[in-house]
Amino acid sequence: MTTSAQILPAPRPVQDSLLLVARVILGVIFMAHGAQKFFEWTLAGTGAAFAEMGIPLPQVAATFAAIVEFGAGALLILGLFTPIAAALTLVVTVGAWLMVHLSNGIMVANNGWELVAALALGALVFVAVGPGRFSLDALIARRRSA
Repeated sequence: MTTSAQILPAPRPVQDSLLLVARVILGVIFMAHGAQKFFEWTLAGTGAAFAEMGIPLPQVAATFAAIVEFGAGALLILGLFTPIAAALTLVVTVGAWLMVHLSNGIMVANNGWELVAALALGALVFVAVGPGRFSLDALIARRRSA
């Protein structure tokens, strides 16, 4: 039995358009966080802050986080190596969630975990479903199959 109020998924072009918008916004956010670590706080300053937070190998972790956030953020924007870029950002955000934010409650104003959780979930979507048709990954796949 079907009902007239049956809800169907959005058409494929709408899905791909929404994936593009979400991918670009997520990528910009990650790039901004990476740029902050590189240019505003510097890697040395970020490493010092990580040391104060008790993060193991703070200078290595700061460099890794900055490179992943900036580089993988750019890859997300382009839709290039999307599942790998998203997985790397997922590693960084889960690490931040566990080591820094979890004990501070949910609210970001209290250094809580809501922002890193939202970013991690966004990355998880792209690990699971890929970048959509409007991406360099899809363009490369189309050219390989032609």
